[in-house]
Amino acid sequence: MLDMIKQARAAVSLLNPEEVRRLATRPVSVGLVAVDNAGYDELAGFLVPAFMPDHARQETLRRVHRAGDPDVPETVDLVLYQQGIPHQGGAFTFQRDDPAITVSAVLDEHEDLALPLARQFPAFRKPVIDGMIQAVARENALFAIATAVPNIVPSLIELPWAFGEFASDTAFLTANQIRMAFLIAAACGRRPGFSRQKAEILSIVAGAFGWRALARELVSHIPLGGGLIPKGAIAWAGTFAVGKSLEYYYHANRPYTSEQREEVYRQALERGKDVAASLSSNSE
Repeated sequence: MLDMIKQARAAVSLLNPEEVRRLATRPVSVGLVAVDNAGYDELAGFLVPAFMPDHARQETLRRVHRAGDPDVPETVDLVLYQQGIPHQGGAFTFQRDDPAITVSAVLDEHEDLALPLARQFPAFRKPVIDGMIQAVARENALFAIATAVPNIVPSLIELPWAFGEFASDTAFLTANQIRMAFLIAAACGRRPGFSRQKAEILSIVAGAFGWRALARELVSHIPLGGGLIPKGAIAWAGTFAVGKSLEYYYHANRPYTSEQREEVYRQALERGKDVAASLSSNSE
């Protein structure tokens, strides 16, 4: 538990949008191996689909290399094989019937490339964002439980950029959500930053108050148990709802309706109860 808290604090200490942007824009090169042009087209279509904006698509295709091409670099970050071609370890087979298997295998092996893969190759975007949301929600639930936070939502004067360091553990929760906003924006091809995401950051703070009021209403209908479980469940649910609302906003270019927001939070609170119970039992 103590190690996990230290890791969470260290993560928030990196609340630097320029560092997020640097990590996200790190070029990822991919080598392709296929038996014919149709096979190469299949692999390229998986990585760089036709629906991408033309400029971004052409830019990304310059980092996708066919085996045997004269300009193939000596090393690439990933090697992707057409299904049916045997290969040694360290490369990946494109599973045409279930591409999610390929995505999962790559991310399991190259966790350090998750953010740039999500930004540059659309097939990786949703699973990477889902992982980000789950991880940050879990960190916040853990923090709420481990520190026995009396109030989940920080006051405005406790925002981390106001004092340079966290005035209380409650400020950690909102700061971690802002870090998540930077990561999701970068994964979606946007430039993260306080000024560029002013509206999103303000909505995180303002929305937190709304979720606290909503939580009070929902808790009476969703038994959460006693002790620290309600704190962890509400922290997890609020963070999860923030993440899903940001993902929707960058995909649809519009925010959740109030009905969508309430439904997402309601479902998240149910899940948050189980997560918080698990974290609470592990801390005992």
